[in-house]
Amino acid sequence: MDTQSSQISSSQGFTDGQNSAAKESKLSVNDLIHWRDPKKSGVVFGLSLLLLLSLAAFSVISVVSYLLLALLCVTITFRIYKSVVQAVQKSSEGHPFKELIEKDVTIPPETFRKHVDTSLTHINRALKQMSRLFLVEDLVDSLKLAVVMWMLTYVGAVFNGITILILADILLFAVPPVYEKNKTQIDHYIDLVRTQVNNTIAKLQEKLPGAMKRSKTE
Repeated sequence: MDTQSSQISSSQGFTDGQNSAAKESKLSVNDLIHWRDPKKSGVVFGLSLLLLLSLAAFSVISVVSYLLLALLCVTITFRIYKSVVQAVQKSSEGHPFKELIEKDVTIPPETFRKHVDTSLTHINRALKQMSRLFLVEDLVDSLKLAVVMWMLTYVGAVFNGITILILADILLFAVPPVYEKNKTQIDHYIDLVRTQVNNTIAKLQEKLPGAMKRSKTE
């Protein structure tokens, strides 16, 4: 009994630790995009924007190769420097990256399975939604998708994928602080737009043929 209770308590502690770690990671992302720590947010924003701009100018293979080459140059230079310092000072500090080498970087099977299950849930939900939209289970929702796809054809004619990602990265770090400062006014205008859209959809549904309206109610 004592062994079972200790195992249960240890598993609960492990689960709580995972939940708290996940919560902290979510909070850290939220803090980054809201610029709670300007230095960290600036570094993340700058690096992400630099990476996207590099991908816009060079191929993915070139960008990855340059990044890995730069990392190798830094680690090799530091390794040689520490070896020279140890030889001059006749010290025996050992490998400068010993702690990192001995650190466990493997992915636990439980964590891998957990992420696979989560991804599978999202994939199944997306497939079900796509089936519902493309098989016109709800005519209004399918028409909404058609309008969005039609608008995206014009967006794609003006911007390529990397440009859209660059704009999304800028908006991701620019919109949250602006919304936080002007939340009341923005929510007011969003409610007005939502009301107008709902009224338009309601008028459209009233003009649909009787059979289509019956499928909507069902």
